[in-house]
Amino acid sequence: MSKQRLQQVADTMQRIIGEVIQYEVKDPRVGFATVTGVEVSADLQRARVRVSIMGDAAQQAETLAGLEHAKGFIRKRVAEEMRHMRFIPELQIIHDTSLDYSMRIQEVLREVEEQRKANPPKLDEEA
Repeated sequence: MSKQRLQQVADTMQRIIGEVIQYEVKDPRVGFATVTGVEVSADLQRARVRVSIMGDAAQQAETLAGLEHAKGFIRKRVAEEMRHMRFIPELQIIHDTSLDYSMRIQEVLREVEEQRKANPPKLDEEA
């Protein structure tokens, strides 16, 4: 299958899964989760669903458990929306920590900037 077609399938799945998680999954364990990406295998048998989850470690673990439990429901909803596909990939939900990492980098940069403003570098007047 062409890369363009695989990307179209992945993009469509990302949109559908995001909507299902946000509006249809009723599991109380599922907190604020955002689908950040979907990677579909070349044979369309597997799809890695990357999910960014807000909250502390315990909330993230509970949300992942809730999403794992709802995986069959999510896959069924994807199948209903993507009727043109013969096979619907098996979903593998992966916690995407890249957002947490980038937020931590921004926090460190903000701290460095505050320190720089509080203690500006002194210019050497003799030079």
